[in-house]
Amino acid sequence: MSTTRLILLTTTVIAAAVMELIDISIVNVALSQMGGNLGATLEDTAWVITSYAIANVIVIPLTGFLAAWLGRRTYFIGSIALFTLASLLCGLSTNIWVLVAFRFLQGIGGGALISTSQVIVFESFPVNKRSVASAIFGIGVFTGPTIGPTLGGYILDITSWHWIFLVNVPIGVAVLIGSLLLVKEPAQRQVVKSIDYVGLLLLVVGVGSLQILLERGQEEDWFQTAYISYLTATTVVAIVGFIWWELRVSQPIVNLRVLRSPTLAVASVLTFVTGVGLFTSVYLTPVFAQRLLGFPTLASGLLLLPGALLAIVALILTARLLQTGVPTQLIIAFGFIIFIVFSWQMGHLSPNAGKGDFYGPLIFRGVGLALLTVPLTALALSGLSPAEVPQGAAFNNMMRQLGGSFGIAGTNTYLANRIAQHRTDLVTQLTDNDPETITWLTTASHRLVGQGATELGAIQQSYRLLDQTVTRQATVDSYLDAYLAIGLVFALAMPLILLVVRAAKPVTVSLSDH
Repeated sequence: MSTTRLILLTTTVIAAAVMELIDISIVNVALSQMGGNLGATLEDTAWVITSYAIANVIVIPLTGFLAAWLGRRTYFIGSIALFTLASLLCGLSTNIWVLVAFRFLQGIGGGALISTSQVIVFESFPVNKRSVASAIFGIGVFTGPTIGPTLGGYILDITSWHWIFLVNVPIGVAVLIGSLLLVKEPAQRQVVKSIDYVGLLLLVVGVGSLQILLERGQEEDWFQTAYISYLTATTVVAIVGFIWWELRVSQPIVNLRVLRSPTLAVASVLTFVTGVGLFTSVYLTPVFAQRLLGFPTLASGLLLLPGALLAIVALILTARLLQTGVPTQLIIAFGFIIFIVFSWQMGHLSPNAGKGDFYGPLIFRGVGLALLTVPLTALALSGLSPAEVPQGAAFNNMMRQLGGSFGIAGTNTYLANRIAQHRTDLVTQLTDNDPETITWLTTASHRLVGQGATELGAIQQSYRLLDQTVTRQATVDSYLDAYLAIGLVFALAMPLILLVVRAAKPVTVSLSDH
């Protein structure tokens, strides 16, 4: 392949993956405006995020099978077309549930784009440049979710929420045309002799139920709500049944036998943890800055940008290190340590922190996650045969998405519990005999009287202000605890790196038969 054609092909397929990844987080900043415009509650509007996540996590593990069944080129181009059309329909929606339905279709189209793009980029490069290919693809994987809130905030500042979806249309059309011209069907492809309908049904039910459970559990007070309890039972039965069935049929819908590779098994767990850090930090940081520190929407999103730019440099550097023979485990361990430093720094921010206080920690975040992206991909695929690579890539990408879902769900539950605990701890220190409490109330009352309030009204308002102050402090402390908790998850996962006996080499197999 000529250099020009390789550049165009790589740019095209990575643009497809980035579109999909941006749409995971770009909607988060628009929920309030979307709900107000469509006359929907915040709870109903949250299904715009949930439906996309459900479709994504169902389709990603099916990517290898669908690419073999339909033909990789046909599947990839069809997915781009579906994603683009669904984006248009989302932007034109005038009803919340119509929007949720089209968002689900968008997730189905987008689910194919990550793993398929990864395999196309990977096999297009010569063997000695495979780590560079991983780094280039890693740029898209990392920057997509990171710039989502920034782009969403900018769009909302200049226009309406509709353009969060409509902006995909011209990009999608360009990617579609580029794919039609550049993406070729592999010379050889697997032949699908039969379809594992039982496995497909169990996967859809199990993973779909799990995603709804994770997305809605905290909002519904977990097992205090009947349908959450039913979903939990359904998830366990369907996923256990799925694993049992897939390991006994000759042509499974998802080849779980690839997990016999110890490198893929370990890399999948570490990728899951990386997904926790990637998506949870993208979720926490704008909310923390916007709701608690009062940053404007666009400014909150821009906090992540410097770290994302430096992460691109780190991704390229990581590929070079792998090419020179630096052990994969060493780079992964270093990435974990840097991310733990980020969590520690964020966990000790002041309630009065300004923008400058965020940039240092968020640069550590970007560099740490960048050092994990390429080596974990290399580690995941290094022990697989050419026939197993597409399934291995899809499984590894699914683990990243599930890590994000588990991380956000767990963080929301943790925040709710910690806010209640911190509030209780603070309130117990506020008594009528406490000098600091008396001084605070007296000062507040005098200030309110000076502003025209009656003496009785000033006293009542000062108590309300004190209650608001306590709630805000409890919430801030809880968010800081959440960052520390994420760092703890990374620290606990680090010993898994030692399970890989030898440094996994970048994949050198040819994927031309896929």
